[in-house]
Amino acid sequence: MTELNQDGTVEAVGIANYQEQPVVLDVNHVSKSFKLPTEQATGLKQAFINWTKGIKGYELQPVLKDVTFQVHQGEFFGIVGRNGGGKSTLLKLIAQIYYPNQGSVTVHGKLVPFIELGVGFNPELTGRENVYLNGALLGFSREEVDAMYDDIVEFAELGDFMDQKLKNYSSGMQVRLAFSVAIKAQGDILVLAEVLAVGDEAFQRKCDDYFTEIRKDPTKTVILVTHDMSAIKRYCTRAMFIQDGEVAVIGDRETVAERYTLANLEAQKQEESEKRKALERNPDEYPNGLNARCPLLRTYGVSPLMLTSAETFRFAVEYQYDEPGDFYLAIALHDIRRGGITFDTGARKIKMTKHGHQTVYFELPLNLFNNGEFRLITSLRTPTPGDAKMTDAVAVALDDNACTFVIRDPRNTNYALINNRSLSITQVSEQEAQAAAKAQRAELDARTADGSPRAEHIDDDA
Repeated sequence: MTELNQDGTVEAVGIANYQEQPVVLDVNHVSKSFKLPTEQATGLKQAFINWTKGIKGYELQPVLKDVTFQVHQGEFFGIVGRNGGGKSTLLKLIAQIYYPNQGSVTVHGKLVPFIELGVGFNPELTGRENVYLNGALLGFSREEVDAMYDDIVEFAELGDFMDQKLKNYSSGMQVRLAFSVAIKAQGDILVLAEVLAVGDEAFQRKCDDYFTEIRKDPTKTVILVTHDMSAIKRYCTRAMFIQDGEVAVIGDRETVAERYTLANLEAQKQEESEKRKALERNPDEYPNGLNARCPLLRTYGVSPLMLTSAETFRFAVEYQYDEPGDFYLAIALHDIRRGGITFDTGARKIKMTKHGHQTVYFELPLNLFNNGEFRLITSLRTPTPGDAKMTDAVAVALDDNACTFVIRDPRNTNYALINNRSLSITQVSEQEAQAAAKAQRAELDARTADGSPRAEHIDDDA
């Protein structure tokens, strides 16, 4: 079975129908709580007094609540969730580091957990000794590690350094060794937590090739916990979103990724609201980019924060500016994932007519763009004295005062900024290209002869 990636390439999916494969991980109605101390007893006497008064000295914090799911052999299963949602606790339950208060976790096959980089490594031992130590901690015999050793060293590209002490390794070398031990260990189920972006660019490409290959192996199962939605979409056959200790959604990777992105946007919106309330209580504390001249400048979405390319994003800019004279708003569109300024209105295009506390509204068509995450940053500007074209920035809406929105459209790719419905490159014959170029040069020469402004060009025939 094959499927089309977001970038248009075709890749193999490891299993055609996961439900027909054996279950290798069964998490059944699992709940887990931790005791948070509220009072500290300094001795047995105080502990006895607290007990007689009915004071527990702790409160129960539920982390996972009735979590149920199954992973089948051959799946590349993703788990996503915001910090504090219970992902790490779930992983430790799967790895049998923790045990549930209720429910059960059943694993069929040898599970290799890789929850934190370098756990169990000893800096005073050599790289070779650490491989055997880590293998023993993962439950492998010396004979099994012997069989895996050459593959581990070859993947880590550390053959000349294996007899040096680990403390003499660079941080990148240590990461490569730890990661190689985990993924080359001959287990049935590999559990990875936030470890895909390890090592330099060349090593990351090697890891990417490895995971692309492992997806094709119907006997290998991978459970990946990450905040990187591109990794979920690239590798995973299914995914699960955990929110506040519960399974919010499980199934199609695209749906799960979108739910997670929306949850992040909503959480960000809530944080911004709380910070604004805190600012109202302490009006003399100005957010980053603002000041006494312009104590309020923020950009926020009126439309939903996740849209398709066929829609228009509508947003508002709220400001407080009381000084007399002309002033302008300049709005820049930043591409968060790819980097760079995608569009800028210019410093003198949007002239404001009302002073004081005001809100103005704008709209931005999205038909040009591929999928991505974007941020609108607004600055309030005044004319530069003595210069009719320049302006000076009075304040800038940064951080929580900027507006983030997301484009998700099944027709788009995640790679380039502009989608191929808005821009395309068409092959033409040499005769067509030469004729069109000649006509363009003639038009430029004609405009020059008339005294019209023209751009400098290079004569290809020179």
